[in-house]
Amino acid sequence: MSTKTPVIFNHDAAIDEYMAAVLLTTMDSVDLLGIVVTNADCIADPAMTASWQIQSFIGRTDIPLSLSRARGWNPFPWSYRGDCIKETRIAPLQNHGPHPDWPPYPDGDRWLAETLDNAQTPITLLINCPLTTLRGVLDCPQGKARMANIQQLIWMGGAIHVAGNLDPTTIPPLLANPYAEWNAFWDPYAIDWIFKNTTFPITVFPLDVTNQAAITPDFMTQLQAQGKDFRYSDLANQSYKLVDEESFYDMWDVLTTTYLARPDLFAPPTPMNLTIETEGDNQGSLRQQVGGREAAVVLEVANLDGFYEYVLGQFRRS
Repeated sequence: MSTKTPVIFNHDAAIDEYMAAVLLTTMDSVDLLGIVVTNADCIADPAMTASWQIQSFIGRTDIPLSLSRARGWNPFPWSYRGDCIKETRIAPLQNHGPHPDWPPYPDGDRWLAETLDNAQTPITLLINCPLTTLRGVLDCPQGKARMANIQQLIWMGGAIHVAGNLDPTTIPPLLANPYAEWNAFWDPYAIDWIFKNTTFPITVFPLDVTNQAAITPDFMTQLQAQGKDFRYSDLANQSYKLVDEESFYDMWDVLTTTYLARPDLFAPPTPMNLTIETEGDNQGSLRQQVGGREAAVVLEVANLDGFYEYVLGQFRRS
């Protein structure tokens, strides 16, 4: 009998999320059941192409890959969404073409719903993007039965004690409130619904902790050196080179994903009751409030050096 944790990964195809997907495949304790891409911080066609190229590169085309139909309220800036196009062009992926039968793409919402319907063991959902896709498969008559098959939700999103990451140079300044984080801002109504209508455990990785995982020069130097001998390291190095000079870009997704295998690298989560602003000038902002959704919030990396060492070690496994 397998002792691996069954995991579904839902992301929106930014560079760091691609690397988080690769990282998941290196974890001995994880059974990666499938990947669902949400068309949020990406552009659907190149996002799916890059995802398939990466799975081909690492020899894991057996992992189901699908595209959600979910749509949000506040679109990510085009300047962010184009990173998936750049990913398709990096050297390690050039011998791995697009899927010959796409489009149309496999239906991510249907796949997620059917996988939850048929689960024999409760599943961990790792969602490093807005919660719109999850809301879509739970806000229906079959939703309660599907919720019973969710072991926990690990969500990367929101900001608690630190500023949000809405940049007034990329969206109208009137919308760029100083509190919201993009995964919450894209569709605050989905998060509000999940908070109010579910009871499975939620662990939140807000900007408070993910801001601590910078793409440092030392990390990039070591990754480049490893890339001479290890294919995954070369892939990660060339992928991160697309964004490592962007001062705001951190390893939000890889940090959150690391928690599945190495919770010891983090300070114990803080219990909080959370709500989200769905209307007004502070739309998308998380709030601590009596009566809000109980969640375990990770606020600090206890061993930052250990985090970088772990990621570098996993990327040497190819």
